[in-house]
Amino acid sequence: MKVVLFCGGLGMRMREFSDSIPKPMVNVGYRPILWNVMKYYAHYGHKDFILCLGYKGDVIKNYFLNYNEATSNDFVLKGNGQNNVHLLSTDIHDWTITFVDTGLKSNIGQRLVAAKHYLEEDEYFLASYSDGLIDLPLNLAIDHAIENGRIANFVSVKPSQSFDIVSFNNEGIVDNLNHITKAGVWINGGYFTFKRIIFDYIKNGEELVYEPFKRLIAAGELMTYKYNGFFVSMDTFKEKQIIDDMYNNGEAPWEVWKKQITIK
Repeated sequence: MKVVLFCGGLGMRMREFSDSIPKPMVNVGYRPILWNVMKYYAHYGHKDFILCLGYKGDVIKNYFLNYNEATSNDFVLKGNGQNNVHLLSTDIHDWTITFVDTGLKSNIGQRLVAAKHYLEEDEYFLASYSDGLIDLPLNLAIDHAIENGRIANFVSVKPSQSFDIVSFNNEGIVDNLNHITKAGVWINGGYFTFKRIIFDYIKNGEELVYEPFKRLIAAGELMTYKYNGFFVSMDTFKEKQIIDDMYNNGEAPWEVWKKQITIK
């Protein structure tokens, strides 16, 4: 299936980086988080990507135009310079990447609509934000989507953020306080499987998960796949630090291409 990735936001909560590069290009290890998301999909055989660009889209284009395979692959160097590098493995030699300018300030729904032309022959396609890392066995979510036959499917995950859910009465007296990870809350993990008919539910200017999803809910055409495994979204600098610490400590469960994962 083709994979639509939303890469055009301003990343205002990551201003430490987004003044110079778009958030999808913030590194996790040797490669940008966008590459990590793409590598995840490619591991499961989905290597035809549509990048919905916006803010500093030229940085993303130039990264792939000048991609250096040696950065994250083993190689043998005989002599000096790139011409003398013999790669022992490769990353993106069999990827197809379509770069689409979807507007500087477009929302996710309109970025998806801008990619419609490139999905004309696809009954199903995948889509994702470009800042969430997961170790989900992707085939399970895709099979679930195809079996239930709904127009739109997304993966629900447990939140990874560090804050508390508060419950209180009309007078403000607190009757319950739970860390969000223990409060029984599920959130949209941003990994989608869509039928192409999804475009019939998106009107001009609409955000994807608001008006269109409400129409799908009313029609009984929105389904979720609950996943209780690893998920983290790099929305803030604090979350960036958490991801870096995991990577530096050799604990990177999203790197499914490096290990045998356990189905949960």
